[in-house]
Amino acid sequence: QVQLVESGGGLVQAGGSLRLSCAASGLTFSSYTMGWFRQAPGKEREFVAGVSRSGGITYDADSVKGRFTISRDNANNKVYVQMNSLKPEDTAVYYCAARPGVGVPAAPSSYNYWGQGTQVTVSS
Repeated sequence: QVQLVESGGGLVQAGGSLRLSCAASGLTFSSYTMGWFRQAPGKEREFVAGVSRSGGITYDADSVKGRFTISRDNANNKVYVQMNSLKPEDTAVYYCAARPGVGVPAAPSSYNYWGQGTQVTVSS
């Protein structure tokens, strides 16, 4: 079965950096668009960044543009998000998600598979 396992979350001071990883199994990884989402307490799950199957196309949410970078390693079935210049408002549970086929949509409902999430807390 498909499994997505996130890692790399933690507590960091404002202005710091974290790199989240997501290891995928049970799917033909290079056939799936990958996305990172986050959900803060009391808020809806929101798109952070997405990457096409080949890694050649990426999209970032306006709130993280210039600070976060998504990438993928198809040889090792992993997707990453490098998060720099973190702010307290970036505090959330971060999820990776996968969807087959083309396109990098921002809607969570467009993704078929989800990880369990990893907590990121940014202190001021």
